[in-house]
Amino acid sequence: MKITDVRIHRISSDNKIKAVASVTFDDEFVVHDIKIISGQNGLFIAMPSRKTREGDFRDIAHPLTTEMRTRMKDAIFAAYDEMMDPSGEG
Repeated sequence: MKITDVRIHRISSDNKIKAVASVTFDDEFVVHDIKIISGQNGLFIAMPSRKTREGDFRDIAHPLTTEMRTRMKDAIFAAYDEMMDPSGEG
């Protein structure tokens, strides 16, 4: 499965959630609401989730392999970095 598009929607607040991403696979399937969150060790992604009756959060969609999670994370962060600095000058 190839990642064919990544769209970043910036969240304009002083919240820990910096942006929300939508990732398209093979130009045929999209996953929305992947959060880019600022944590103690830097940015990380959180897959779309919903709250259970017990109050926990459970992912609605997520990669099954480490390799796919890494590809998604790298593609999302590249698009996020480009959005934050469109000149590409770091």
